[in-house]
Amino acid sequence: MSDSGKIEYKLWSYTPSTAGGAIACIVLCILTLLHCFRLFKNRTWFCIPFVIGGLFDTIGYAARAAAHTDLDNKTPYIIQSVLILVAPILFAASIYMILGRLILRTNSASYSFVRANWVTKIFVTSDILCFFVQSGGAGMLVQAKDNDGVKRGENIILGGLILQILIFGFFVAVAATWHKRLNARPTSKSADLPWTKYIWLLYAASALITIRNFCRVVEYALGRVSFAFYMLCSGSNK
Repeated sequence: MSDSGKIEYKLWSYTPSTAGGAIACIVLCILTLLHCFRLFKNRTWFCIPFVIGGLFDTIGYAARAAAHTDLDNKTPYIIQSVLILVAPILFAASIYMILGRLILRTNSASYSFVRANWVTKIFVTSDILCFFVQSGGAGMLVQAKDNDGVKRGENIILGGLILQILIFGFFVAVAATWHKRLNARPTSKSADLPWTKYIWLLYAASALITIRNFCRVVEYALGRVSFAFYMLCSGSNK
């Protein structure tokens, strides 16, 4: 609290690690470049959101590393807050489109309890909604002038994260049902495609994004003060 009695607002609840941010930035940069190579080589243009998400994460962690020496600079804080937050939404968009294509390529639309031509439309539209909700919350958070503004931004982000988890749960239920039915009664088209490998990769990616979302839910549910205490106790501010 300042001498005037006004609550001082701090951008960071902990000191970000330069080494941690730099390592994450380098790893993500390499992975994003590899995805770009595969994207152009195989012409899988529906994976463009995935590559953009990788780019967002790369820039976000670079900004987080840069913030270590200047905690009062708003620019790196805003960049990392928004880009790292929304990147998984772009990852999810490509995952949703992969399932739709697997259903169509294996000629197994009747096995999905959501019409194949609606799978991509429903989930990508929901993903866009989550994107705007979380982006709006992040925008409010970085522009907050007091604790009420911070809390409002956190609550909006929290709502967007919970919505994304629920949508992901429904998506996994759709995928698992289709997977079980196709596994029990393979189609002639499915024999020409290694679809089981793709579906398990899809499950793995979905699980990682869901775990990440749960971690962010805990972060925003605890709030800045409680989360800062948690980070301090866990040694993350070193």
